[in-house]
Amino acid sequence: MDYLSLKSGTDVRGAAIETPGAPVQLTDRAVGDIASAFLVWCEKRLNIPTKDLTVAVGRDSRLSGPRIAQALKEAFLARGVKCFDCGLASTPSMFMAVLDLPCHCAVQITASHHPYHRNGLKFFTADGGLDGGDIAEILELAGQGACPPPMDGGSWEPVDHMAQYAAHLRRIIQEGVNASDYQHPLAGFKIAVDAGNGAGGFYARDVLEPLGADISGSQFLEPDGRFPNHIPNPEDPEAMNSISQAVTASGADLGLIFDTDVDRAAVVDCQGREINRNRLVAVASAIALENAPGGTVVTDSITSDGLHTYIKEALGGVHRRFRRGYKNVINEALRLNAQGVDCPLAIETSGHAALRENHFLDDGAYLVTKILIKVAALRREGRELEDLLASLEEPAEAAEVRLPILDPDFRCRGEGVIAALEAYAKAQDWQIAPDNFEGIRVSFPEGQGQGWFLVRLSVHDPILPVNMESAVPGGVALIREKLQAFFQENGQGLDCSAL
Repeated sequence: MDYLSLKSGTDVRGAAIETPGAPVQLTDRAVGDIASAFLVWCEKRLNIPTKDLTVAVGRDSRLSGPRIAQALKEAFLARGVKCFDCGLASTPSMFMAVLDLPCHCAVQITASHHPYHRNGLKFFTADGGLDGGDIAEILELAGQGACPPPMDGGSWEPVDHMAQYAAHLRRIIQEGVNASDYQHPLAGFKIAVDAGNGAGGFYARDVLEPLGADISGSQFLEPDGRFPNHIPNPEDPEAMNSISQAVTASGADLGLIFDTDVDRAAVVDCQGREINRNRLVAVASAIALENAPGGTVVTDSITSDGLHTYIKEALGGVHRRFRRGYKNVINEALRLNAQGVDCPLAIETSGHAALRENHFLDDGAYLVTKILIKVAALRREGRELEDLLASLEEPAEAAEVRLPILDPDFRCRGEGVIAALEAYAKAQDWQIAPDNFEGIRVSFPEGQGQGWFLVRLSVHDPILPVNMESAVPGGVALIREKLQAFFQENGQGLDCSAL
């Protein structure tokens, strides 16, 4: 098969359980070929002979996880690799395993929030997650049949690294809260966790409860790769409604929700109000800039104008609105820091948040750990998390529509549409954002929608996402009309029905 078709940004992803119209792509043979190619990549990039290599392997709760782990095991053992079996694990913990165990690299079996029948592979070294170019190289090697020679001496050792990782998070909370009862800094807090039947249930049982928190309002903590209750995705309205209801029904002080592999998270306050997307970025920025006054926060391209103002005026920071794709955001933060720019946070509105103090690792559990420390500090002051957001101007309306690109050369067609829209915007004397790094972003004054739109090309898919926000009721409809006029003339090769 064409292994490059399994590339999804910085991951390998494909169908792992057969469903109607979707045959299995991540077969045992495919997984073995990719594993062998990864070893070749490690020899080349890490300069470590396969016989000396140590690899940690973990997985989320997906039904196909154990089968894929077995295929990795067989491929690695046949090449003499020493392996640590971390079992059920969060994706961020697998990076930490590289540092903690220690080992040279790690493989996590996950497909994030994707449907139950899909799965994938993520790879880590001590430098962090592999980039898209690395994944392409590994898949090209797999397609060529690249493989180290057979070798004896391989081993497969079960390790409970998640216990070590949970203890690490507990220590951070104990040190950060510094309560009089040091061992139980969350005593008196009721915190509801929704793991969506993914890998995040450990946070309630192994982090919060031992620290004294009441977790009785939690739900869906048990791993179940069918995901029977809701999609484990903090961006999903049904999932957010579920945790909001759990908080209000149980009288919890706070609600936490994770995606399947716990690299993303969102929060719900005591009244069931979502702290997600722009609001989550605002809270994370407030925490990150406390120890980096005047620092820069890197976000993706679809953050709101209100957030931009909040970071600048309320927090005294600098907002760099970059591209979609959590790895793009993280890499930009790394680049800025290398140039001497004080940049403590990279965060995408989807919930991927990476703090400099935590290796710029996008870790949902670490993010909520920092938020809990802040919540405890606010409680001592008689304040709540919502108080941090008092000056955040939020849009009256927001919408996203996705326009499929029907042209086989979708990237060329999408880039052509964006170029035509830029020319159209200039002809209409619209205000084009000067600091935009993706697609085209246009703002409108009062009376013309009082908001903005962003049209960009999807990172992975043949789609033009269109984001619109307005500060006034009815503003999105005005902005939509302006875009409809453009696409009526320039919509060839697109399905514009959603607009």
